[in-house]
Amino acid sequence: MFVGDVVGRNGRRAFRKYTPQLREEKGIDVVVVNGENSAAGKGFTRKSLDELYQGGADIVTSGNHVWDKKDVLEFIDQEPFLIRPANYPGDAPGKGWCCYPFKAKNIGVMNLSGRAFMPPLDDPFQKVEELLREMARECDLIFLDFHAETTSEKIAMGWYLDGRVNGVVGTHTHVQTADACLLPQGTGYITDLGMTGPRCSVLGVETEKILYRFQTCRPVRFEVADGPSAYEAVIMTIDDATNRTIGIERVQILEDWDA
Repeated sequence: MFVGDVVGRNGRRAFRKYTPQLREEKGIDVVVVNGENSAAGKGFTRKSLDELYQGGADIVTSGNHVWDKKDVLEFIDQEPFLIRPANYPGDAPGKGWCCYPFKAKNIGVMNLSGRAFMPPLDDPFQKVEELLREMARECDLIFLDFHAETTSEKIAMGWYLDGRVNGVVGTHTHVQTADACLLPQGTGYITDLGMTGPRCSVLGVETEKILYRFQTCRPVRFEVADGPSAYEAVIMTIDDATNRTIGIERVQILEDWDA
């Protein structure tokens, strides 16, 4: 199961509440979650990362906010299953992919950032070729969290990797798309997983703050909203004998507005 961007305390609460339930109800073996907004909406702290692990995360991915809390520099190199976009240039802390052992399988997950309307990182299409060569030596299954702004760049990456990886999931925009599918060569795909965080918000931020920004064109400090939560994810089913992806299912849990 791949869970959409967890936003702040609200998102961490929803993740801790619903992940164990889904593990039991759906028979989930491994949980991958994007946690780059887990600490007050931007970045990681030790506390926010630990809450994701306690809630059931096996692998935690990130994106352009990975460095927003300086605390992350104290632990990212010691966390085997916390990854950041692999296309950061130079010797960035942390790593861009991991290999998670589960029973007789080694499950590889890589993280890349898009470049359209995003920080100018290295070319993700070139970088993914390098990662695939490395991961093929260790991993039975390979998945990508592609943290990107535009639907076109994410869709392009899906087609580029169709038949070469088990799954490509988009993150970053916090709005779940309705295009979860198996591409023609068997790669599970969705343009964006969505968000695990406050429903009564604009992408997780207090609505009033965003309205003020749009109406006045003046800066305002963003605050993560409270109230009822959304929990959005996809579940991919893998054939144990062939290691091929044979199904993908969207998950959307929406708490009542007055919860």
